Amino acid sequence: MNIAIIGAGIAGMSAAYDLVRAGHAVTIYEASEQVGGLASGFKEPHWDWSVEKFYHHWFASDTHMLGLIEELGRSEKVLFPRPYTVLLHNGKWYPFDSITQALLFPGLGWGLDKIRFGLVGVYLRLTKNWRSLEKVTAHAWMQKWAGKRVYEKMWEPLLIGKFGPHYKDVPMSWFWARLHARTTRLGTYQGGFQAFCDDFAEILRGLGVEFQMNTPIGQIRQSDERLICQFDGRPTTDDRATYDKVLSTTSPALMTKLAPDLPDEYLRGLLNLKSMGAVVLTLALKHQLSEDGFYWFSVPKDAGYPFLALVEHTNYVSAENFGGDHIVYCGDYLETDHPYFEFSQDQLLEQYLPALRRFNPNFQPDWVIKSWLHRTRYAQPVPEINHSRNIPEIKTPIPGLYFASMSQVYPWDRGTNFAVEIGRRAAGLMMD
Repeated sequence: MNIAIIGAGIAGMSAAYDLVRAGHAVTIYEASEQVGGLASGFKEPHWDWSVEKFYHHWFASDTHMLGLIEELGRSEKVLFPRPYTVLLHNGKWYPFDSITQALLFPGLGWGLDKIRFGLVGVYLRLTKNWRSLEKVTAHAWMQKWAGKRVYEKMWEPLLIGKFGPHYKDVPMSWFWARLHARTTRLGTYQGGFQAFCDDFAEILRGLGVEFQMNTPIGQIRQSDERLICQFDGRPTTDDRATYDKVLSTTSPALMTKLAPDLPDEYLRGLLNLKSMGAVVLTLALKHQLSEDGFYWFSVPKDAGYPFLALVEHTNYVSAENFGGDHIVYCGDYLETDHPYFEFSQDQLLEQYLPALRRFNPNFQPDWVIKSWLHRTRYAQPVPEINHSRNIPEIKTPIPGLYFASMSQVYPWDRGTNFAVEIGRRAAGLMMD
């Protein structure tokens, strides 16, 4: 078959890997100039590593991603440093990324609350019956079984931070997946995620996959038993290509524009899927911000900070990889109509920089060497009660057209591990 894949992110490249090895001709169309999608990065001339536009890491349990890397023969480049995640309690930051640290965390109090916290954690790690959990919200389930104090201190800030006004609607199955599969060990790739994506693309090119970069697709139309990909901005003499099958790895909203001939029911299903956007301001600093060496600061929305998380990347991997620069992310999940999506970079700096003194009282604005702003309106899918009924099929009603996105990996959370899984699952369906 002659196959087109729209999007050179992890899902699209993973699908291409299986398809081309099965003997099919594969062309990947990518609107930007680099591969990687939301896992892509950027690099300064004096850096040895790239920095992700939207902070990423792998868990030790990410079997789809780590298995793919092993197949590619690149496992020696996977690193698992030991970072520290901290929570705020009474104005102080406390480590909270192991059982021992959880038991010592003063925010949970002592006695029954801590016992309930532990029992709930054990249950969610052991049970596999997530379908019963999608019938109840995490807001209700956690208050009932973990207790109101533990919920309000631990889990409610996480839900509010991730889902904003939708936090009371999120099913417990999403929370189950988060606690069931994740580990405290966090992994990365030597050189950064962009280095992995570039290595992956180089391997695919060697196998015969063609990459068409800076080539957005405008529409996908059916013609007899084949599909026509209409390019955006191409001359009329070379403005389309015809394929036996097409896989789109875009957001659901973009998919509705690419394939307007989809049946109304399928289109409505795509449009009804909710998601949160992300705004991430990345800073290169002259000095280390967290002198305690903390990596991930989970910031409660009600604590008066202008962002949800502060991540000091160079407390995870060495600043030597970045020419001595100290890399800090200030990130947030926001509704797509939030003012931060319209703010200039200077306006966001004005909002964010004063808050950095709360992490280090010695911080001064002249510590900032350079800053970068990245935004996406499709970052965190928002599941609802009985959400498994809402997931669009990968095989669409148009013959030969397939769709694979982060909104379809439920009950699992979005991330590169499940991008690999759904990309390879789509490839399998295309070859059936």
